[in-house]
Amino acid sequence: MGEEKKEQPDLKQLSQEEVEKHTTGTSSWLVIHDKVYDVTKFLEEHPGGEEVLLEQAGKDGTESFEDVGHSEDARELMENYLIGELRDEDKASNKYPEKRDMWKSSGNGSTCSLS
Repeated sequence: MGEEKKEQPDLKQLSQEEVEKHTTGTSSWLVIHDKVYDVTKFLEEHPGGEEVLLEQAGKDGTESFEDVGHSEDARELMENYLIGELRDEDKASNKYPEKRDMWKSSGNGSTCSLS
């Protein structure tokens, strides 16, 4: 009696900018593997505490999610909170969010600051 995994080809396309607006306990969105999840209703139920989800709200939480080593059950539970996926143009910039603001314009070209 195994269930087939459901494909979701018509996911709503969301911008990283839109995701970044949802960082509070009343509206918490996060990105995992380029998919956007509204975890607001799951905050109080999260076994690791709501703080870890709020810390990732509005951001790409893929690395943190994978570092913890979530179970297959946890991965299936996530599907209940799936609301969309990042637009193609935002997927690449979301891979390394800590480096996104590293490039700054100096007026006569771009420079990279590693400080």
